[in-house]
Amino acid sequence: MTNPVLCAVDISNGQDDLKTIQTAARMAALDEAQLDVIAVVPDFGMSTVGSFFNKDHHDKMVAEAKLHLNELVSAALDPDQNAKVRHVVATGRAYEEVLKLAKKAQPSLIVVGASKADFADYLLGPNAARIVRHANCSVYVVR
Repeated sequence: MTNPVLCAVDISNGQDDLKTIQTAARMAALDEAQLDVIAVVPDFGMSTVGSFFNKDHHDKMVAEAKLHLNELVSAALDPDQNAKVRHVVATGRAYEEVLKLAKKAQPSLIVVGASKADFADYLLGPNAARIVRHANCSVYVVR
């Protein structure tokens, strides 16, 4: 058994990451590796914006994210494959949480989707680019 394959998805993109999950599942199957799929919800708790939300807003957001993540993985994979996938929902900045989980789980590969870049991405760098730059393992970008 090898290290897991980590797949990062954005559940706010609807069905856009189906191909990303399917690609990650194929890569994991090649080495009979565990597939971990992570979705990250923003953390509004400490910012000024956080004061506009109810105290239980974060818990509701995480619960809803888990539901959407399970629906997305279920749409991408058959039930037997989905039963073996670890579904992870983290809170924070997407690239930071993916890299934090990668440091902990030490995957052999990270699979991320890439959307079409806009001008702001060239200046700031999208999450996928930051993961590619800072990951300690190989990163496969699905277009």
